Amino acid sequence: MKKWLVSSMIIAMFAVTACGANNGNNGGAANNGGAEATNAANNGANNAGNDAAAAEDDLNPEDGATLLVWESKEQRPFVEAIAKEFTAKYGIDVKVEEIGAADQVNKLISDGPAGLGADVVVFPHDNLGKAVSAGLVLPNDYFEEQSRSENADNAVNAVSYDNVLYGYPRSVETYALFYNKALMPTPPKTFDEIVEFAKTFNDPAANKYALMWEVGNFYFNYPFISTGGYVYGDNGQNKDDIGLNNEGAIAGIKYYGSLKDSILPMNSGDITYDIKKGLFTSGTLAMDINGPWTIADYKNAGIDFGVAPLPSINGQPASSFSGVKAWYVNSFSKYPNASRLFARFASTKEAQLKDFEMSGTLPANKEAAADQSIQSNEIVKGFLEQFNQSTPMPSIPEMGNVWSPIAAAFSDVWNTGKDAKEALDNAVQQIKDANNGTAAQ
Repeated sequence: MKKWLVSSMIIAMFAVTACGANNGNNGGAANNGGAEATNAANNGANNAGNDAAAAEDDLNPEDGATLLVWESKEQRPFVEAIAKEFTAKYGIDVKVEEIGAADQVNKLISDGPAGLGADVVVFPHDNLGKAVSAGLVLPNDYFEEQSRSENADNAVNAVSYDNVLYGYPRSVETYALFYNKALMPTPPKTFDEIVEFAKTFNDPAANKYALMWEVGNFYFNYPFISTGGYVYGDNGQNKDDIGLNNEGAIAGIKYYGSLKDSILPMNSGDITYDIKKGLFTSGTLAMDINGPWTIADYKNAGIDFGVAPLPSINGQPASSFSGVKAWYVNSFSKYPNASRLFARFASTKEAQLKDFEMSGTLPANKEAAADQSIQSNEIVKGFLEQFNQSTPMPSIPEMGNVWSPIAAAFSDVWNTGKDAKEALDNAVQQIKDANNGTAAQ
C-alpha cells in the first residue's frame, strides 16, 4: 500500500520529466503578487540564510571526523556529488554505502547501537515513529528554525514526531490526476464534472471509462475521507483520536460508493495498476489517479497528458496522502556535529534543486519549488500543487493497524453497497482493538 516501496522506480521515472526542463513553489510564495509580498519573502529568505550561517559558525565538527551516509543505488550519483562539495567546504571525507531508503530504519536498529550504522541516513517519514521509539535519531536542533521556515509546512510536519523536529526535509511525493488531453483538454475541477463527462464518454463494452484509480487501496481512497474525516488526530500522532468514522468521513465514503454506478462499474479487485495503465496508454481511459512512478510509461506510450490536482469532493478540496523523505542524524554517531552539518548542507535549496536536476525528485524547499525549472514543467507543477493540499501519512507505529480494516470497509461499500456508517464503525473498532492490544488472536 505504501508507495515508498517503489521509491527506486519513482526516482528513475521522474528523471524523465526533469531532463529537458530549464532547470518550484507549489502555489505559495510564487503566486503572491505585489512588491510587498515579494519583499517580505526575500527578507524571510535572507533572515533564514543568516540564521543558518550563524548556526554553522557555532557548530564545530569533531576533530578527525569522517562520515558514512546510506543511500539507494538510484540516488547515489546525487549524494556523491553533494558529498564532494561538502568535503571541499569542510574538509570532512564522506563515504556512501548503498542501502535502500525503506530498509534503513530496520538496519539501523541492529547496526546503530553496535556502532556500525551510517552517521547520516535518509528514509520516508512513515518510518519515523519506529526510529524515534527505538532512540535511533537525533532531533534537528541546530538548524530547526531554518528547516521550518524554508520547507513546506506539510513536509516539516511529516518529519516531526511528538512535536519534535527530527528530519532535514529533502523531497516530497504524492499522487494527482493524470488526464489525456485528446479526450479531456481541460482537467475537471470537481468530481461532479467527471460524473457528467462519464454519462457520454463511458462505454464498458469498449473498455472506455472516464476515470480510474485503485478503488480497493486506501492509499488512493484517502481523499474521500479527507473532506471532513482524518486518520489520527494531532497531525496524525494521537492513536486515541480516530476520525475515520465521523460525519465527514461517512459523507465522503457514501459519495465514493455512488461513483461505482456513475463512473466506474467494476468491482474493486478488477481495477489494478496494470489494467489502468493499459487503458490509459491505449487511449480509452480519459483520467487516472496515480503517482509520479507512472510518468515514464505514459510518456513512452506517446500520450499527450497533463497532471492536475485532484478534483474537489462534495464541494471540498480533496487531500491526498503524501510522503516526505528527509536526512536524519544517527544518535549513535561518533561525529554528531559533522553529521548535522552534512544533513543541513544536503537539504538546502541549492542541494534540493541539484537533486531535482540529477534525479527528478520533488523539492520540499519552498524556494526550490518556486524555481523556474519546476514552475515551467506542467507535470511536476501539478504534483506540487496537489502536495500543497495533501496530508502526510501518519508516522506513528499504530498506522500499521489502519490499512487492512479501512480497506475492507471501502471494499464492502463499493462492491456490496454496505452502509457507509456501519462499514466505517466496524473498521474503527478493529483499529482500536489493535491499538489497545485487544484484537482477536
